[in-house]
Amino acid sequence: MSIVFPIGRVILGGYFLYSGVHHFTNLGYLGGYAEMKGAPVPKVAVVGTGALLGLGGLSVLLGVLPMIGCIFLLVFLAGVSPAMHAFWSVHDAQQRTVEMLNFTKNAALAGALLMILTIPGPWPLSL
Repeated sequence: MSIVFPIGRVILGGYFLYSGVHHFTNLGYLGGYAEMKGAPVPKVAVVGTGALLGLGGLSVLLGVLPMIGCIFLLVFLAGVSPAMHAFWSVHDAQQRTVEMLNFTKNAALAGALLMILTIPGPWPLSL
């Protein structure tokens, strides 16, 4: 396997790790957003999803238990995408477009994670 795979891991894992850190550093804002979207116990939900993102992203980035990390990220995407980005229920055209872009981005990320689950370990340059 070439250097392309570890570079992809850094990009994908780093994206999710950054998002997880963002959940903790912006807990008030994201908690308010989750509350607006109807999430039960919104700040707890943000902390829980931040943990899934952070642990999953770090796992992919470092190659440590990457299958478990991918499952954490898939659980996050499967739960959050329809709840937070339900574009089909938005009436404003501009906001519907934003939600649809976020929903389809999450679907594409889930597809990438499902493909990664098929790659046997240990991965090159993993800890």
